[in-house]
Amino acid sequence: MKKYILSIVLLLTVTFVSAQKYQRIAYIDMEYILENVPAYTEAQNSLNAKVEKWRNRLDKDARSIEVLKTDLSNEKAILTKDLIEEREEDITVQQQELRRLESLYFGPNGDMYQLRKQLIQPVQDQVYNAVQNIASRKKYDFVFDKSGDLVMLFSNKKHDISDLVLKAINIDIKKQTKKEQIEAKKNAVVNKELTEEQQKRLDAKQTLKDKKEQEREAKRQEIEAKRQARIKERDEKRKLLLEKKKP
Repeated sequence: MKKYILSIVLLLTVTFVSAQKYQRIAYIDMEYILENVPAYTEAQNSLNAKVEKWRNRLDKDARSIEVLKTDLSNEKAILTKDLIEEREEDITVQQQELRRLESLYFGPNGDMYQLRKQLIQPVQDQVYNAVQNIASRKKYDFVFDKSGDLVMLFSNKKHDISDLVLKAINIDIKKQTKKEQIEAKKNAVVNKELTEEQQKRLDAKQTLKDKKEQEREAKRQEIEAKRQARIKERDEKRKLLLEKKKP
């Protein structure tokens, strides 16, 4: 009933204003637009999968609580008062946890709201921005949403700018994709340059390392040559002494 009242009030308002000057009016079908935006479909599928996971968790916990209640009811006659109170307390705790999870997942500012805002809001904003730009460019005075709460008793197809909005969104997507590709190429070039620069530094370090190793090897050979020379000198002196001691 409220929708019809709103429609009548709106039509009367537009009629009254139109009597004063010509108004440019258009409308969109938000559901049709969103269904044809791939990013929205992907976001909605991700959200639905998450919601299904949460609902399964809540259903499992709820069934577990019902089992506890049934068991308590069946065994109450043979349980002590303390055991009954203990089980009842356990059921109460689990019920509180279930309510907490329900609020956490589906509360006013719960996970579903936050995830929907994160996944879907950017796409909706993209649609609204496209509508604003088209309305401004074509000088529309009103742009209505056919799939919204407003009841449109009649709508002339020539005033439907849904495809125009979709076209604008697709152009923005292509521009953004091209921009990202250019940015990716720039990053690739930068990364390549960094890799080459890093390779140069590694090569320089390796060259320095090889040079030091060669110097160490030369020094080692020099020391070994001197040691062998000293050994030879001692052997010759020993030989001379032995010859002098001979009768």
